[in-house]
Amino acid sequence: MTLTRKDRTRLVQTQIKNPDLVERRRAQIVDATLPLFIKQGFHKTTTRQIAKAAGFSIGTLYEYVACKEDVLYLVCAGVHDHIERAFGEALSRVRKGKDALAAVVREFIAINDAMADVYLLMYQETHALPPQWRAKVLDNESRITDLICRALREIAASGEIGHLGEQELVLLAHNISVMGHMWVFRRWSIGKRYSLEEYIALQTAFVFGMVGTPGASSGVRDK
Repeated sequence: MTLTRKDRTRLVQTQIKNPDLVERRRAQIVDATLPLFIKQGFHKTTTRQIAKAAGFSIGTLYEYVACKEDVLYLVCAGVHDHIERAFGEALSRVRKGKDALAAVVREFIAINDAMADVYLLMYQETHALPPQWRAKVLDNESRITDLICRALREIAASGEIGHLGEQELVLLAHNISVMGHMWVFRRWSIGKRYSLEEYIALQTAFVFGMVGTPGASSGVRDK
């Protein structure tokens, strides 16, 4: 069963009975905490700093979360929700066939680029989460890959990119996911050689090669 955003955040215990109020206040907490975690890291950020940045007393903060690890989980869940929403909206605007396949690659890499700082934070600090929260973060990450899979199935159904079996399609979805993450985690090296546009063009050409679709030259010259 797929959990909604409210379901995922409802896993974090709260003393407040109004679910809409909880969602609003936790959104404030996440928005206030994210810059602190990016600047200082999870371990150096205190709950008092979080409460002050959110405009709460420390007592009010603990009405919505039980500990700092809960806040980190909510930050991670918020990152995945944003990626899922942005990627889904981007795909809804594209056509079918080869154009759609190119758009899957472009939009996923571009979203990762736009959220590079928070993605790095998430992967650097996830180890600080209790096991049950780490498992949920991995589930959320799998949900993003599933979204890529669904998009690829629709594209394959058009018959414009050659036949893809389910095994190939799932592996291709994971490859595209890694392409996005690679730009975030290896940009310190890759970014010295390729611009974002060049990286997208080359990775798009690789994907077209994987599915046996011609005519997808990267247009990137050797440097």
